[in-house]
Amino acid sequence: MSDFEQSSAQKEARHTTPGRPWTPGEEPRQDALGRYLAVVAAAASARRVKSPEPAREGEPPEPPATAAPVPPAREPAALRVRDVMQVPAASVPGDMPFLDVAHTLAREQVSAVPVVDADDHVIGVVSESDLLAKAAVLAEPRRHGPVGRLWQHRLYEKSHGDTAATLMTFPPVTVNPAERVADAAWKAAHARLKRLPVTDVRGRLVGVVSRRDLLRALIRDDAEIRAEVASLVAQHMPDPRAVHVTVENGVVTMTGRLDKAVVSELAAAVRDIDDVVGVVDEIEEA
Repeated sequence: MSDFEQSSAQKEARHTTPGRPWTPGEEPRQDALGRYLAVVAAAASARRVKSPEPAREGEPPEPPATAAPVPPAREPAALRVRDVMQVPAASVPGDMPFLDVAHTLAREQVSAVPVVDADDHVIGVVSESDLLAKAAVLAEPRRHGPVGRLWQHRLYEKSHGDTAATLMTFPPVTVNPAERVADAAWKAAHARLKRLPVTDVRGRLVGVVSRRDLLRALIRDDAEIRAEVASLVAQHMPDPRAVHVTVENGVVTMTGRLDKAVVSELAAAVRDIDDVVGVVDEIEEA
């Protein structure tokens, strides 16, 4: 990932809306979002590898271009959607009335649910946004002012539907259980979706995966990082209690009294741990 992409991801993560900075209490969420965006930016960078141009007649072919090395974020190749998806997944039939769909979202405490046919194939997704448009039309049947954009016109027309099938958004964006978590995260971010239905090869619903599920799979929390650092300290030190380790938002702080030569080697090993974003060395020389 280039410095520009990383900088852009970090800048986007610092604001929830234009001009409004994150509050101090939101800093852990800010850091997690920044790491999530960095993963997505890295995936985008890897996809932009250009194919080599064909060699001219009589000239040897040029070696294939290689992507810039991207630091792994908890190597996603071994982690699949099936490992993090939620089962069973709530869904609604296409003929379910508007009010029943609203009650289902409230009962399941979700922002969207897949819409399925009689054979459990996912045919669309109905969300709170779809229901809000319908509720607005019920409250005020006559719209005020011209509808200036095509998507606004379509939303208004769709809001006159009475069932899940007539209110839903389609075609649905889905993922397969065998897909890599990193690819599913890219798909969710690109489509700006909070939840993705998981379907089998026949398009039947088998689960659902949320952005939170994907984020937790890609980024370990501070407690998990601290446990790995503590294990590393135990390998390097005869007495692990000589070093006190704390982790906050991926930043590892080490305190204690040790030989500086040992500290340098230990700090380098800690920096190599996945999801460690920085190391603060506050160890005093013994």
